[in-house]
Amino acid sequence: MPIAAERMARYPGGSTRSPEWRAFRSFVLFRAANRCEGTPQHPLCRAANGAPHPETGARVVLTIAHMDHDETHADPARCRALCQRCHNHWDAEHRRETRRTTRAHKARTE
Repeated sequence: MPIAAERMARYPGGSTRSPEWRAFRSFVLFRAANRCEGTPQHPLCRAANGAPHPETGARVVLTIAHMDHDETHADPARCRALCQRCHNHWDAEHRRETRRTTRAHKARTE
């Protein structure tokens, strides 16, 4: 899922393209041996970056997940390398809450 411009500015270095964020991403992928580190929903997932996912068959593109949903930090202890399936499952409830909050705010301002 694309990152909204207003959220992108919160990332270390101000963007996922900044040298700070790229170095952090490289560190997390190295730590993870270029494989998904799993989540509580899928603790044993070790899908390899660039390979077909063992469950879905889709080509794996690892992302860096802020496990606390706070993109303002680059703390390796609070982030994991995740495949699309694990990242989407991990973020599902957070996205639902964000949608509810956004809709409620729009309803109040209209």
